[in-house]
Amino acid sequence: MTAAATHAIGPPMLNLNGITVRLGGRVIIDRATAALPPRSRVGLIGRNGAGKSTLMRVMIGQLDPDEGGVDMPRGTRVGYIAQEAPAGSATPFETVLAADTERAALLDESETCHDPDRLGEIHERLNAIDAYTAPARAARILVGLGFDEEMQGRPLDSYSGGWKMRVALAALLFSEPDLLLLDEPSNHLDLEATLWLENFLKNYRATIVVISHERDLLNNVVDHILHLERGQVMLYPGGYDAFERQRAERLAQQSAAREKQLAQREKLQAFVDRWRAKATKAKQAQSRLKALQKMTPIAAVMEDPSLSFAFPDPPEMRPPLITLDMASVGYGDTPILQRLNLRIDPDDRIALLGRNGNGKTTLARLLAAQLKPMDGAMTASAKMTVGYFTQYQVEELDVDDTPLDHMTRQMKGSTPAAVRAQLGRFGFSGDKATQKVGSLSGGERARLALALITRNAPNLLILDEPTNHLDVDSREALVQALNDYSGAVVVVSHDRHMIELVADRLVLVADGAAREYGGTLQDYTDMVLGKTDGASPAGGNGDAGKGDRKAARRASAQAREQNKALRDTIAAAEREMAALTAHRTRIDRAMFDPASAGPEEKGATMTELMKRRADVEAKLEAAELRWLEASQAMEQAA
Repeated sequence: MTAAATHAIGPPMLNLNGITVRLGGRVIIDRATAALPPRSRVGLIGRNGAGKSTLMRVMIGQLDPDEGGVDMPRGTRVGYIAQEAPAGSATPFETVLAADTERAALLDESETCHDPDRLGEIHERLNAIDAYTAPARAARILVGLGFDEEMQGRPLDSYSGGWKMRVALAALLFSEPDLLLLDEPSNHLDLEATLWLENFLKNYRATIVVISHERDLLNNVVDHILHLERGQVMLYPGGYDAFERQRAERLAQQSAAREKQLAQREKLQAFVDRWRAKATKAKQAQSRLKALQKMTPIAAVMEDPSLSFAFPDPPEMRPPLITLDMASVGYGDTPILQRLNLRIDPDDRIALLGRNGNGKTTLARLLAAQLKPMDGAMTASAKMTVGYFTQYQVEELDVDDTPLDHMTRQMKGSTPAAVRAQLGRFGFSGDKATQKVGSLSGGERARLALALITRNAPNLLILDEPTNHLDVDSREALVQALNDYSGAVVVVSHDRHMIELVADRLVLVADGAAREYGGTLQDYTDMVLGKTDGASPAGGNGDAGKGDRKAARRASAQAREQNKALRDTIAAAEREMAALTAHRTRIDRAMFDPASAGPEEKGATMTELMKRRADVEAKLEAAELRWLEASQAMEQAA
């Protein structure tokens, strides 16, 4: 159930106080503590399987922690989406209006109340909560999430599960809770609805906690990032890019502090080992031993390895791969798209734009040869192979089988080494290949589905919402793999970051047709949000200007990718500088106090130490130069 609207109290502060959650004997959340400021918009992030949804269930009250708890002001209205989608004969419009339970109760009472004083109180309260504008607000929210006037009046049972979840989201937003909790709200949305939701959340007046892997949403909407890693949480101010910078700095500091502490521990241990047996020094040795035992070790910086994506490159083919000539496609006798003129070449990167229901998936299925043209012609290269990814493939994986079982069946006749190699390209090496699919996270299952569809090195990849269930790091790895892949790509996605970095052609699917979109993704975003006059720069079906647009988009994507590379270079240089500085300190200590030398320096001669120091100095100077050059490049690009 979504929250019942009873209309605003003061802004809540949400405190997480030492929350510990154990599931199946394993610690998922480990003494998580954080104070979320009033009216903050917090992005809850972490790798797949880190426990984000578990922590949100604790906030909602669906799960009692083993230790600790959540504090918030008394009377705070908490809003979230129930696991079960709404159903029945009620319409989306009626369902959304019913979410404001106070308004519904007051209107019902006004119909039967005969006490003039009470009736006056009812109407005064209805005015106070803007009850009479509620139908217009409900309709605006539903339109933003893709429901036109006709769709708002159809019964819920006529909709698929994804559309029902949109109704649930609309009802939740309409109820305006004091604490709004959202778990991957864009997973059931198209790009257009995602843009609307982002704009709505920017202007939301109460506290928001949202689990999301959408980099744009995390940059444009939230003002704090709550990072969950290895059961611990840390709150960072700012959006996702600010979080990345701050975390890189903190990890560099942690690495330097650990090096310093290790040197101190080595010095204390050396003193204890040397003087423990000598009566005159035994007391001092015992004192240092106690200090050593009390010293809490600083954890080593352990970067989670990026999830692996590596698409096998297909054999070269002459263009075009596919040509549509006045083609029509649909289901039964009903065409969905008509007069299609489209050419796909081996190096094309195409993003399909348009609201859900306009025919993007229908066009993708035509290109994948799952549907045949009803009229016109479709010509495809005889030797072309296609890899087609959909969420249905993820859902249909056999949970009792392993990745190795799935791949072995799909690659009949291949050697075990070849099967293992394909799994390894997508991170399923060693024991991971023999783990039951039922124990894999949603992101891991999506990765397995991608591994399966690319087993034959397809010439064309068609990806329908490939980023659902992938965390931010996994999405970056997927973008990099697609940019490294030498075949053609057609992608349907609500992830703007991915479209911007991957696509160099935009095709708008709308009004029963698919046409080249002549503008940029930002132009399209502005049009969807009503920031332009609505005139679409979509061109006709010809190729005029296509080369210039393709080159411009590719240059823009390369610039964005270069900025990310610069940020990565800066962070890596900072970590290297911290490690080298700590190494130089250890060498200096060994040079001036040989008794305190660590394992690496123990027994080295002065000449060897001086040579090592010079080597470290040279590496440090090179790291500083890389840091300076990357920082200057970032400033010039800003």
